[in-house]
Amino acid sequence: MPEILLATHNAGKLRELRQLAAGLRWRSLDEFPHVAPSAETGRTFADNARQKALYYAAATGLPTLADDSGLEVDALQGAPGVRSARFAGEARDDRANNRKLVRLLRDVPPAARTARYRCAVAFALDGRVVAEADGTLEGVICDEPRGAGGFGYDPHFLIPELGLTAAELPAERKNAISHRGQALRKALPRIEELLAARSPNPASPAE
Repeated sequence: MPEILLATHNAGKLRELRQLAAGLRWRSLDEFPHVAPSAETGRTFADNARQKALYYAAATGLPTLADDSGLEVDALQGAPGVRSARFAGEARDDRANNRKLVRLLRDVPPAARTARYRCAVAFALDGRVVAEADGTLEGVICDEPRGAGGFGYDPHFLIPELGLTAAELPAERKNAISHRGQALRKALPRIEELLAARSPNPASPAE
């Protein structure tokens, strides 16, 4: 099976993917420090995922899986959306992002704090996007952070039917329901099929 680039520097995303698809040979952008970051100018998560997949595949020569994901809060008209990682500024500071989120929702009653995580993934091979998928996880935003796991907005993202935040879930349970887990499980069979078709067939035994 060939190597595949996961187009991220985010250790949390790489960890989740390796748990979901341990049979594939994953590399991360940390191994390609010479490659400049991709622009993320799309209006949707799917736009950005396609843009990143094509850019990093061309830059590294590897089949590339890219995702774009984030938080949509109904009381904030869908913000932070595609700006989730940079909600409080370009520094991509999770704590600052969470502080801003809680501050903006200060006067919003709990019942109106509905939100969802969204994820779009795109897989680029031979200069084309050849597989795409998405996933969604519904929740509500809580003021006080809970849990030591996860990353991003997870400590404030409460899943009502579980009574737990995403940061309180064990990794396996989170992967089973997460927006990213959903998207990857949809995309992986197609990715594995495409990669298997490119792999050379073993030599036929001599007659």
